[in-house]
Amino acid sequence: MGQGDIDHQNSVPILDFSSFDDDDELSRENVVRKVREACERHGCFIILYDKISKELREDMFVAMKSLFDLPEEIKNKYQSPKPYRSYSGKCPIIPLHESFGIDDAPRLTSAQAFTTLMWPQGNPSFCETVQKMGSKMEDLNIKILKMIYESFGMEGEQCESQIKDMSSTNVFRVMKYNVPPRTDGDASGLGLLAHTDKNALTILCQNEVQGLEILNNDGDWVQVVMPPQNSYIVIVGDALKAWSNGRLVAVKHRVVMKGDKERYSCGLFSIPKEGATIEVPKQFVDKEHPLLYKPFKFSDYFSYFVSNISDDALEVYAGA
Repeated sequence: MGQGDIDHQNSVPILDFSSFDDDDELSRENVVRKVREACERHGCFIILYDKISKELREDMFVAMKSLFDLPEEIKNKYQSPKPYRSYSGKCPIIPLHESFGIDDAPRLTSAQAFTTLMWPQGNPSFCETVQKMGSKMEDLNIKILKMIYESFGMEGEQCESQIKDMSSTNVFRVMKYNVPPRTDGDASGLGLLAHTDKNALTILCQNEVQGLEILNNDGDWVQVVMPPQNSYIVIVGDALKAWSNGRLVAVKHRVVMKGDKERYSCGLFSIPKEGATIEVPKQFVDKEHPLLYKPFKFSDYFSYFVSNISDDALEVYAGA
């Protein structure tokens, strides 16, 4: 499938990042335009990307299985005062879901600290795999953020400053969705509640087990059928939606499990830097586009959301 082609089963654009020349101005302009269109119309898109090797992807799924196969008492050692980092499992609301959130996994010291906690005797293969995968996904995250800002006419230092503000930190989440119980001969169950991501941008990598669904523009839940190899999904979060004055869509999504295979996925969530203010640029406000969001500190908004989880948290907290 070529650059910008639409998979009508998905209603989600598929962009082939493996087939364009980043140094070719016309080729880059075409991809930048399609990235912008996908973020505005859908709030997400699938990319085909060959800068992360098949071997590293396979190693990452093996590493995740070894992690989630650890005894519960070991997994529960990973606790953090920050939301969505600690080990989560056996939650009665989403009993199929387990996850860890590792701060700055692309940094070797962070990957080592997490690995040592889980395997005091050491597990250099796991540590190396997590650090490499986190680093490659961070590179991809920055590449796409740069395209988004370029699509709005930003370049040079202004563009670099925006990228730094929106992605100076990140959380690398590893997730497992267990096989749902069978009821009336059917095995299905909710793996993750419907939500929008609160951060700036998310890059998600999954194994061959489908389950991710998005709420499309018609108000219908549609499964995102991702190609089996070299595919990643990019999801716009609340921070970019607010910054763009609503031009970019923070798409609502969930995970629904079916069948008899476990689902593994990992995601790189870019987070605005500590103390960063999300503010709509003046050029985004005019008669056709009135101001939708007041300036706000991202950390304050995230704290508000954690204490007041709701679908309209952004509008309630920062609506103009």
